[in-house]
Order: sequence, then C-alpha cells, then structure tokens
Amino acid sequence: MMLFYLVLTLAIYFMAKKVYQKSHNMLFSPLIVCPIAIIALLLSFHVPYESYDQGGHWLTLMLQPATVALAVPMYKYRKTVKKYLMELTVSVTGGAIVAIVTSMVIASFLGINSELVASLAPRSITTPLAMSVSKILGGNPSITAVFVICTALIGTIVTTIMLKYIPIKSPVTKGMLYGVSAHGTGTAKAYELGNVEGVIASLAMIFMGIITTFIAPQIVTLCFNLMNVYL
Repeated sequence: MMLFYLVLTLAIYFMAKKVYQKSHNMLFSPLIVCPIAIIALLLSFHVPYESYDQGGHWLTLMLQPATVALAVPMYKYRKTVKKYLMELTVSVTGGAIVAIVTSMVIASFLGINSELVASLAPRSITTPLAMSVSKILGGNPSITAVFVICTALIGTIVTTIMLKYIPIKSPVTKGMLYGVSAHGTGTAKAYELGNVEGVIASLAMIFMGIITTFIAPQIVTLCFNLMNVYL
C-alpha cells in the first residue's frame, strides 16, 4: 500500500499539472487540486492519514536533498546575479523582514500560540528551507508547509492582479515581485511572462530562502521579546 499511495499522489499531481498548463487558471493549480483530491479520497474511503503517510512521506523526505538544486540557477545565471546583486539583496532582505514581522504580529494579535507563530514566521520561503527553518525556530514543519502553500497561492494571485492594474513595465521588477511574494509558484508564473521575469523570480526566491535562513532566528527572538513586553 505504501507504493500505491506514493503513485496515487504523483498521478494526481501530474494530471492537475496538465489541466493547469492548458487552462492557466490558478484554481486548477496542482497546489490546490492535489490536497483537495487526496483529502477527498482519504475521507471517502475512510483511510487514516497514518496509512497514507507511509507512502506520502517519501515525497517530504525528498524535499531536503532537493534544496541542493537551488544552486543550479545561481550558477547558471551568475552574470545576472552580479548585475542585480544590490537590487536582489536589498529588496529580498526588506521583504524577508516584513514577511516575518507581519506574520508574527498578526498571529499574536489573533491569539495564536507560540508554536504556531514560529511555524508561520518562515512562510515566505520555499518549502524545504521553510520546514528546516521552522524546526530551528521551534515550530511545526508540517504546519509551516501548509502556510507556505497558502502564501504561494495568495502571493501569485495578488501579484498577478496587481500587475494587471499597475503599469509596471520592468521585467526585473515583475520577476522580483513574484519571487519574493510567492517563491516557487510565483517563479513558475513569472516564466509565463518571459524568461527575464522567470530568471529574476528564481533568483529572488533563492535569495529569500538564504537570507531568511540567516536572519529568521534573530528576528523571531526579537519579535517574541517585544511581544512579551507590549502585548
């Protein structure tokens, strides 16, 4: 059964991906379709999550070594990195700080416990890095993964709508917006606009992950200390 659930998950993903590639409608994104379809099947056939996870967890384990693949675009587009190094560093650092602080403040005002707040803090970086950072912060990596997916979907939708009504012409700016706000999903959407947008989005996503990994422990600790004083 372990192999069956693994194959089932992959089959649903590839079918959803084909539908999305034809429609380009975010409602058919694999990030939306896959969880809904899997949950519906598990509930319909009364399959415990523990049974499904015997096969599904192999995909989670593969996320960690997949992080190494992020070095490929960094090397491939090293000239672009050198050209826009200042823009990438400043924009991404600012985006990372805002994402962490706003997430924690809003979560705290809603009365969410500290573990969930820590799980929410790294939501704006790609899943494998976010889960590792969440563990360092004392959060729950599985919950963090859910927040990451929600952030990717919302970020992609909001950025697409924004670009539709705001006359931004620069492909670098467009790519930066997608990469910072919606990491992997945003990068895929950016490539639909053009190669430059996709490359910049990819680099912004990688920089976002690296910078957040370094600054998150300090920012989260500072935010917790301030919230204990003022909230």
